[in-house]
Amino acid sequence: MDWKEFPYQFEGLELQLERIKTKKKQLDSFRPIPTYALKNIKESLTIEWTYNSNSIEGNTLTLQETKLVIEEGFTVKGKSLREHFEAINHQEAIEFVESLISDNYKLTESDILSTHNLVLQKIEKDYAGRFRTSGVRISGANFVPPNALKVPDLITELIQWTSKSELDIIIKSTIFHHRFVWIHPFFDGNGRTVRLLFNLLLMKDGYPPAIILKNDRKKYYEALNSANNGNYSKLLLLILQALERSLDIYISSLDNSYDQYQPISNIVEEIRAPYGQEYLSLLARKGKIDAFKEGRNWLTTKEAVEEYIKNRKRKRNLDE
Repeated sequence: MDWKEFPYQFEGLELQLERIKTKKKQLDSFRPIPTYALKNIKESLTIEWTYNSNSIEGNTLTLQETKLVIEEGFTVKGKSLREHFEAINHQEAIEFVESLISDNYKLTESDILSTHNLVLQKIEKDYAGRFRTSGVRISGANFVPPNALKVPDLITELIQWTSKSELDIIIKSTIFHHRFVWIHPFFDGNGRTVRLLFNLLLMKDGYPPAIILKNDRKKYYEALNSANNGNYSKLLLLILQALERSLDIYISSLDNSYDQYQPISNIVEEIRAPYGQEYLSLLARKGKIDAFKEGRNWLTTKEAVEEYIKNRKRKRNLDE
């Protein structure tokens, strides 16, 4: 099947997709967001974004060390100069991507190359902002990227598709994310660059950035391999979870009702649910209940669990 054709496989994610759209409307209802509130949220999220995106690629700076390097210009003992530059570079690339956002913005090859140039500046100047000129192989991947001679045309094709496609922006950005990784247009920095660019597409439509967490690194690579076989469910689920987490962070800062989110273990004890912590965590991972991840813990609300229980009972009654 040609990659531009539809449908792709997105099994069972309609409920989470609709829930995210509802939360997006809720966030929009707070606009214009007070400048002081927006500043604090953005600063926190961009540090997280830099930390997680670099960590996925092997950078060993902690979240706190990343913050100190970017905000204070500190040098962290025992960490390489490259790791320091990766943090600074990524933060500058975020600022560049955010500067592009406008209602009628359209992705260009120049912006892709400029983003990549910022990601690799001070690290690999010979490759920064330039398409690869020879073949590459990706460790652990189930495919071989296309011939380097095809890269410029494949990127042009992807840009044109992104501009013309009328798919929902979340689905479109997910497909863009995978296709860019498959093309693998650069010798290095492909992952960090695509996680900047697909978020540019989302932010243009008013969404916060979807930050794929370091702890989900293995799932992320497995999801990309599944997408190579035409099944985008795992990748979309990961992006939906990342996006929902960011939406929840924004809304919780603007709406006190979000104080109701608690670790799943607390909810199980509070309402004496017929399901254990492991099962509810599984539902959270699959997007079946309203939940988001903090570190290794899933947080949800009593109402979300009770709603799931009620719907399950209703379904059983209909089946009888």
